[in-house]
Amino acid sequence: MNGKVALVTGGSRGIGAATALRLAREGADVALTYVQDKEAAEEVVRQVTALGRRGIALRADSADAVEAAEAVGRAVDALGRLDVLVNNVGVGVLGPLESLSLADVDRVLAVNVRGVFLASQAAAARMERGGRIVTIGTCMTQRVPGPGGTLYAAGKSALIGLTKALARELGERGITANIVHPGPVDTDMNPADGPYAAAQAAMTALGRYGTAAEVASMVAYLAGGEAAYVTGAEFAVDGGHAA
Repeated sequence: MNGKVALVTGGSRGIGAATALRLAREGADVALTYVQDKEAAEEVVRQVTALGRRGIALRADSADAVEAAEAVGRAVDALGRLDVLVNNVGVGVLGPLESLSLADVDRVLAVNVRGVFLASQAAAARMERGGRIVTIGTCMTQRVPGPGGTLYAAGKSALIGLTKALARELGERGITANIVHPGPVDTDMNPADGPYAAAQAAMTALGRYGTAAEVASMVAYLAGGEAAYVTGAEFAVDGGHAA
């Protein structure tokens, strides 16, 4: 990926941070967005630059329609072009159906659906032939193992349709669009030593949590040249959660 530029939304921690670093190791310059943890975002940038690549952290709230789209332009202004967009940012609001408020619905759909759509729209307008759009979904679009995930699963499921439609619309320009569905992954939001970890691990065929680096490796493949004939596809990195 030498000479390529990637934008990873929500790249300050977890899967986003692992993806930003993996793409940098593959040779890409990387912009990443964050909302609250500026220090963590700047630490990822420090690691990107230590790898000999350019990096920049951009504060952008994907719940804000203007900021979600403008982050793409800011990345291009800073790094000169855009070849890869990784739609990683997302929020999870879990709970019984009757407990979910209108504010919950609006926030999840704003971040997990509208923000991804607007970032993809803006990126498509800036990408040259051979661009890549990779979106992070969830194993819960393939199998919902229990109650409490209605809103989260609904929002992430919309990204499957978005991905397939982007693949059709952008294919003639050689731009691919794919979606990766992680299973239980050891992150700050869902630690492998958390109170619900044992039950989640037991739902996988491998009986364990995945790592952010394992998800990032799939993203890196889809972002690279070897995946030029892969588009409109779903990839489960879930330890067999959907098996």
